[in-house]
Amino acid sequence: MSAPEKYLRPEVIRQVARLDLRAKFIVEGFLAGLHASPFHGFSVEFSEHRKYVAGDDLKDLDWSVLARTDKYYLKKFQAETNLAGYLVMDLSGSMGYTYRQELTKFDYAICLAAALGYLMIHQQDPVGLVTFDQFIRASLPPRSKRSQLGTILGLLANLKPAGQTDVARCIHQLAAMIHTKSLVMLFSDLLTDPGPVLESLHHLRHRGNEIILFHILDEAEVHFPFEGIVEFEDVEQPNKLTVDAKGMRDDYLKTLAEFQNTYRTECNKANIDYVPMDTSVNFDKALMEYLLQRRRRF
Repeated sequence: MSAPEKYLRPEVIRQVARLDLRAKFIVEGFLAGLHASPFHGFSVEFSEHRKYVAGDDLKDLDWSVLARTDKYYLKKFQAETNLAGYLVMDLSGSMGYTYRQELTKFDYAICLAAALGYLMIHQQDPVGLVTFDQFIRASLPPRSKRSQLGTILGLLANLKPAGQTDVARCIHQLAAMIHTKSLVMLFSDLLTDPGPVLESLHHLRHRGNEIILFHILDEAEVHFPFEGIVEFEDVEQPNKLTVDAKGMRDDYLKTLAEFQNTYRTECNKANIDYVPMDTSVNFDKALMEYLLQRRRRF
């Protein structure tokens, strides 16, 4: 693993205090990995070009790229790439949970959002930020100027998870807010009834938006490493539950698998990208999803 690529690991990025540096290191590590992988050349096509297809006007062919790579690429114009993006952040108290990882779910989501914002501005794509709990709390319109990144990072760095959330209501509000086709990247643990959330996602998708749903759970929520008698406390409501961890592990993991499969199945039907992640997973998985989503548009 190269020095830049190590910053794709959550346990390493936790040691970097400043969010702007976290975002920079994550993206640089990701691009270093692309360079050494089967996706080598992907970032060139991604940022400035698209592949030639039959019927394209040859006057737009990039002859310098053809000479270097023996491949046919067209120069893309700015109008082709300007699909606005929204980073949409769940502020619920449950996002502040961690069991044994260095980053809470919220810290992890903030790092992902910051890195995606950095990457989008680098690609000259307009990007904005929306935060919500029971209502939408803040909305920054998408822009592609370099100064936009500083504004986004400043807002992200000062966010705190607290209280309850209403994911479905806020996605409906977001659908009504967005007036042009956009790419919506939602970061949430989705710890609520999936029915209303899926309905709201369909509403957002029906209005022509592309959606990447980053379902972020703590590593312990995914693998259930608990032993013995354990007391669980709801961070959003004053509820506690004492259980025999060994006795409920199989039922818990089965329920979680069904929960994730519900989202996977329904999102697939609606052409929504569903990306389940936990706080032990390297950050490049999320960045690759964004790249693939963006490339599919051309």
